[in-house]
Amino acid sequence: MITKCIFPVAGYGTRFLPATKSMPKEMLPVLNRPLIEYAVEESLNSNMKDICMVTGRGKRAIEDYFDMNYELEVKLKGTLKEEKLDPLRRIMNNCTFSYIRQRNIHGLGDAVLTAEPIVGKQPFGVVLADDLCVNELGVSATMCEMVKIYQQYQCSILAVMQVPDSDIHRYGIVSGKNITNSIMEINSIVEKPQAHEAPSNWAVIGRYIFTPDIFDILRNTAVGVNGEVQLTDAISHQLISQKVIAYKFNGIRFDCGSIDGFVAATNYFHQKNKQKYADNKSSYNFCETS
Repeated sequence: MITKCIFPVAGYGTRFLPATKSMPKEMLPVLNRPLIEYAVEESLNSNMKDICMVTGRGKRAIEDYFDMNYELEVKLKGTLKEEKLDPLRRIMNNCTFSYIRQRNIHGLGDAVLTAEPIVGKQPFGVVLADDLCVNELGVSATMCEMVKIYQQYQCSILAVMQVPDSDIHRYGIVSGKNITNSIMEINSIVEKPQAHEAPSNWAVIGRYIFTPDIFDILRNTAVGVNGEVQLTDAISHQLISQKVIAYKFNGIRFDCGSIDGFVAATNYFHQKNKQKYADNKSSYNFCETS
């Protein structure tokens, strides 16, 4: 049973400056819900209820968001606007939150390693909040599917999707052999190769499940691309001793760490919201994991 999920939220969000000078990029709202809420809801719907935020300087707004605001809630009590807090209350009532500071921003691998004291010796999830993923089951279903795969194979799982050759240099790229139409066993992974050097066009996106040995590997992983501890390099070492599975994400992924992706996500959810109200349907999607 995987109960813990890491959210690396210490980055500077420089592509959204000057807005992110004093506001975490994870708090940027897609419609009326910040990116981090979508991400935590996905974790909760996968039964990962122990939430670990790896934070940095200037990120207190995230901690405050998942806390009570007594003055506001008293003001709204009994009004029609009170129900707007229901999705957030569900998260707060069902999750526990831990916060740990990443003292120096040395890459995604370093952020994951920072959470080791909270995670301990058990498998765990990692969700990057600025990757907003939607498939036919909804916005909160990707990690659900990955948990099911973990239950079968008991190994690390990465979400991947195909990208155009022009974008390959922006991602970790995997290759491997297909087990089914939706999963493959990885045999190699490379961080941000040029298109002509890439083993495939299957790119790793911001959803992971790891076995706990990844911490020891990260501790001994040398600094890589961009002078950072690359999670991709640690996964490459993990492949030497054990199986790693890629889940082929089949849906729409918005890179909300970029302005174009953020605007596209906002437009997409705005249209979905209008349709939801027109059809008078619920906005929630739940996933059974057992």
